[in-house]
Amino acid sequence: MRFDVHTISPDNLVSRLTIDAADEAQARELVASRGLIAATVRPAAVSWLGDWSGKLSGGTRFSVELFSQELLALLKAGLSLVEALEALLEREAQPGTRAVLTRLLNGLREGKRFSNVLAEQSEIFSLLYVGMVRTAEGTSDLPRSLERFIDYQQRLSTLRNKIVSAAIYPAILLLVGGSVSTFLICFVVPRFAEVYQGTGRSLPWMSQLLLDWGQFAGEHAAAVALVALSAVAALVIVIRHVLKTRGVAALLSLIPGVGERIWIYELSRLYLGLGMLVEGGIPIVAAMHTIDGIVSPRVQLGLRAARALVEAGTPFSEAFEAKQLTTAVSLRMLRVGERTGEMGSLLMQSAAFYDGEISRWIDRFTRTFEPLLMAAIGLVVGVIVVMLYMPIFDLAGNM
Repeated sequence: MRFDVHTISPDNLVSRLTIDAADEAQARELVASRGLIAATVRPAAVSWLGDWSGKLSGGTRFSVELFSQELLALLKAGLSLVEALEALLEREAQPGTRAVLTRLLNGLREGKRFSNVLAEQSEIFSLLYVGMVRTAEGTSDLPRSLERFIDYQQRLSTLRNKIVSAAIYPAILLLVGGSVSTFLICFVVPRFAEVYQGTGRSLPWMSQLLLDWGQFAGEHAAAVALVALSAVAALVIVIRHVLKTRGVAALLSLIPGVGERIWIYELSRLYLGLGMLVEGGIPIVAAMHTIDGIVSPRVQLGLRAARALVEAGTPFSEAFEAKQLTTAVSLRMLRVGERTGEMGSLLMQSAAFYDGEISRWIDRFTRTFEPLLMAAIGLVVGVIVVMLYMPIFDLAGNM
């Protein structure tokens, strides 16, 4: 979660930072690692509209991936870092992005290291990005590090987009099916109830139950609408609380059969980030510390415990196995990486294996789930229609 932190620098300058951390203690630790003193630490305010609040107010989010791609192109063209940032600033029209670029340029002109300037804007640039750039400063190979980060983001985006694409069609089915069912129950059923009420005939109990509800909904439409809106609002509050405290993965893991795949996705993200950092020259313990801020709370606990074991001298693969951060396949790959000294490459290959496994599972799941969902929606609508017409069938049978 995010924290708003008021800090005091060694020269007594007061500033405000937004820190991504698991808890207040970690937020204070991250601030202290920058040579600052945390005066106050408070949870950051969350807009009810989430990321849409900035869009509705006319703001735009700073795209770190796009920034990295443009910066990489300019650096490869032979421009220095300052010249590249100046070129980006000259062509940029969005006020928010211009403000970020201006702060980066001002920091570099003051003689600060690029990684330190990035760290001052932690609400935009993650610890992973800052750590990658700090390593590149030691090897004077910033373009290569930017390439690794862009590849990392694209691999995550590819998997994320695949998940979103697989969820679009079921979401449309649920929306249409729910709308049709709501229309039948709240509009059609009350009309049938008025017709059948004057016949004086006894109705099948299922039809009578449905018609009683329809009649009640027609007479108390405002109250029913208020209760429905309250239920939706309560559901939104619960979902936002889960997202804020435990993340999207925890919410999706509540769906039966999905929890194991969510865990595989979290491991893929962990291995991909670690592999990128280790390939960039960061020691494994430092890489584990850097990646700590971008993994889910569940993975975070195991990662911290595994890091403590590694610092105590336990082999990396054994530490991950002890804290259940591996599968049978990835464990073998980690052991090979320890023997060959190519841990970064093997971590990346493990992440690629997990990504392929998740992609195949998504394909199988959508091919099975979509027909079942269509059948369930058709069954609900069909039952409502049959119950409405059962009294007519009963009347026709008695004629």
